Amino acid sequence: MRKILDDDLIYYILSVVEEIPVGKVASYGQIAKLIGRDRNSRLVGKVLGMSEYYGDYPCHRVVNHAGRLAPHFCEQRYLLLEEGVGFKDNGCVDMKKFQWDR
Repeated sequence: MRKILDDDLIYYILSVVEEIPVGKVASYGQIAKLIGRDRNSRLVGKVLGMSEYYGDYPCHRVVNHAGRLAPHFCEQRYLLLEEGVGFKDNGCVDMKKFQWDR
Protein backbone atom coordinates (compact mmCIF):
# COMPACT_ATOMS: atom_id res chain seq x y z
CA MET A 1 0.00 0.00 0.00
CA ARG A 2 1.33 3.44 -0.98
CA LYS A 3 1.80 6.16 1.62
CA ILE A 4 -0.76 8.90 1.13
CA LEU A 5 1.66 11.68 2.11
CA ASP A 6 5.13 11.98 0.61
CA ASP A 7 7.41 14.89 -0.30
CA ASP A 8 6.19 14.98 -3.92
CA LEU A 9 2.58 15.40 -2.81
CA ILE A 10 3.54 17.98 -0.19
CA TYR A 11 5.41 20.08 -2.73
CA TYR A 12 2.58 19.68 -5.24
CA ILE A 13 0.07 21.05 -2.72
CA LEU A 14 2.41 23.89 -1.76
CA SER A 15 3.05 24.77 -5.40
CA VAL A 16 -0.70 25.28 -5.90
CA VAL A 17 -0.88 27.41 -2.74
CA GLU A 18 2.00 29.47 -4.09
CA GLU A 19 -0.12 30.37 -7.14
CA ILE A 20 -2.89 32.05 -5.11
CA PRO A 21 -2.56 35.74 -5.95
CA VAL A 22 -2.27 38.51 -3.40
CA GLY A 23 -5.72 39.65 -2.34
CA LYS A 24 -7.39 36.30 -3.05
CA VAL A 25 -8.09 33.17 -1.00
CA ALA A 26 -8.73 29.52 -1.79
CA SER A 27 -10.44 26.85 0.27
CA TYR A 28 -8.85 23.60 1.42
CA GLY A 29 -11.33 21.74 -0.78
CA GLN A 30 -10.49 23.91 -3.77
CA ILE A 31 -6.80 23.06 -3.39
CA ALA A 32 -7.65 19.36 -3.01
CA LYS A 33 -9.70 19.51 -6.22
CA LEU A 34 -6.89 21.27 -8.10
CA ILE A 35 -4.45 18.47 -7.23
CA GLY A 36 -6.92 15.79 -8.29
CA ARG A 37 -7.80 14.62 -4.77
CA ASP A 38 -11.31 16.00 -4.35
CA ARG A 39 -11.93 14.28 -1.02
CA ASN A 40 -8.65 15.21 0.67
CA SER A 41 -9.22 18.72 1.99
CA ARG A 42 -8.07 17.62 5.46
CA LEU A 43 -4.84 16.37 3.93
CA VAL A 44 -4.33 19.85 2.45
CA GLY A 45 -4.85 21.33 5.92
CA LYS A 46 -2.32 18.91 7.40
CA VAL A 47 0.28 19.87 4.80
CA LEU A 48 -0.30 23.58 5.36
CA GLY A 49 0.12 23.04 9.09
CA MET A 50 3.65 21.79 8.51
CA SER A 51 4.56 24.01 5.56
CA GLU A 52 7.14 25.97 7.55
CA TYR A 53 9.45 22.95 7.26
CA TYR A 54 9.32 23.17 3.45
CA GLY A 55 9.82 26.87 2.81
CA ASP A 56 7.91 30.12 2.81
CA TYR A 57 4.44 29.74 1.29
CA PRO A 58 1.37 32.01 1.47
CA CYS A 59 -0.67 29.53 3.52
CA HIS A 60 -2.57 32.42 5.09
CA ARG A 61 -4.49 32.61 1.80
CA VAL A 62 -6.21 29.27 2.45
CA VAL A 63 -9.44 29.19 4.47
CA ASN A 64 -12.30 26.74 4.85
CA HIS A 65 -15.18 26.65 2.34
CA ALA A 66 -17.22 29.17 4.35
CA GLY A 67 -14.30 31.59 4.67
CA ARG A 68 -13.46 30.75 8.29
CA LEU A 69 -9.86 31.22 9.32
CA ALA A 70 -7.59 28.57 10.80
CA PRO A 71 -8.26 28.47 14.56
CA HIS A 72 -4.65 28.59 15.77
CA PHE A 73 -3.21 30.92 13.12
CA CYS A 74 -3.46 34.26 14.95
CA GLU A 75 -1.77 36.34 12.23
CA GLN A 76 -3.95 35.04 9.38
CA ARG A 77 -6.60 37.77 9.61
CA TYR A 78 -3.99 40.52 9.80
CA LEU A 79 -2.07 39.14 6.80
CA LEU A 80 -5.24 38.92 4.71
CA LEU A 81 -6.32 42.43 5.68
CA GLU A 82 -2.88 43.70 4.68
CA GLU A 83 -3.49 42.20 1.22
CA GLY A 84 -6.91 43.84 0.89
CA VAL A 85 -9.06 40.77 1.56
CA GLY A 86 -12.44 41.72 2.99
CA PHE A 87 -14.42 40.07 5.75
CA LYS A 88 -18.13 39.74 6.41
CA ASP A 89 -19.72 40.81 9.70
CA ASN A 90 -19.44 37.24 11.02
CA GLY A 91 -15.63 37.37 10.75
CA CYS A 92 -15.38 35.09 7.71
CA VAL A 93 -13.71 36.04 4.44
CA ASP A 94 -16.20 37.21 1.83
CA MET A 95 -15.73 34.23 -0.48
CA LYS A 96 -17.97 35.68 -3.20
CA LYS A 97 -15.63 38.62 -3.65
CA PHE A 98 -12.24 37.22 -2.71
CA GLN A 99 -12.14 33.54 -3.71
CA TRP A 100 -9.45 32.72 -6.23
CA ASP A 101 -11.05 31.87 -9.56
CA ARG A 102 -8.96 29.07 -10.93
